[in-house]
Amino acid sequence: MGRQQLDRNAGRRLVAGRVVAPTRGAEGIPHYDRPSREHQSRPVPRPLHSTQVRRTGAGPPHRTGNAARRFVLIAVACLVALAAIVLTTRHGRTDNYPAPSEAALAGLNVPERIVAIAHSQVGYRTDPSSSYCNKFSAHWGAGTARCPNGEEAEEWCADFAAWVWQEAGVVFTYGYGPEEINGGAVSFYEWGVADGEWHPASSGFVASPGDVAVYGLSLGEHPSAAHVAIVTDDAAGRAGPDVVNGDGDRTGFSVVETGTDQAVADAGNGDSTLAGYVSPPGLGAA
Repeated sequence: MGRQQLDRNAGRRLVAGRVVAPTRGAEGIPHYDRPSREHQSRPVPRPLHSTQVRRTGAGPPHRTGNAARRFVLIAVACLVALAAIVLTTRHGRTDNYPAPSEAALAGLNVPERIVAIAHSQVGYRTDPSSSYCNKFSAHWGAGTARCPNGEEAEEWCADFAAWVWQEAGVVFTYGYGPEEINGGAVSFYEWGVADGEWHPASSGFVASPGDVAVYGLSLGEHPSAAHVAIVTDDAAGRAGPDVVNGDGDRTGFSVVETGTDQAVADAGNGDSTLAGYVSPPGLGAA
């Protein structure tokens, strides 16, 4: 019998919807290529139970809540910091040299109060340190209001002395009229002359604690003075008194500092020799 004609497609098999040609292995037994990965069957996902919830989006829902809370906290912190900056700018930096409390001054007479208040400020310096920006001129509303911390700038030895007197309870008027004290050192001299409280150093006057020493006095049509300072002690025969200087420049550009036996002020304004003293009303010795 003759050879039967073979169907040339008889040796083909359909696998996963794809026709794959058989190949022969080493033993001559036909085998079929494995279907490509993309045609392999994939597991069917299990249905969700009624208690499961499918989550969508970038992350779990609670992360969104945490992010919102963090945002609120950061915003609040920024507002608090901004408020602190505004308050500092308007009212000056935190005062590290406050005046003594009334409780601390209780039982002291006026001269003793003046000395205690003046000493409480020793070490205070302007800010910036190379400027005249200070709290004493700001207290009087005097000077130039261009300081970064809400203070005001001018040479302030007289503003300091006036502030100490006022804090101790001395009654006077700060201003620029006759018989008024202001930021000019010579105003203490003019006030003292008008009120009978001026005592020239040449008279041998021994200052009392709480007096104001006047340095570098120049008389004439327009009197001037180089410096004033609060007297803390004096004795007969001394060249000058012990003082507390406002706007001193011996230990810094513009600081509150002490001076011992100070017959000449380090004011940098030519002749700054001790000229005399001004006493608070009713406290000076004749």
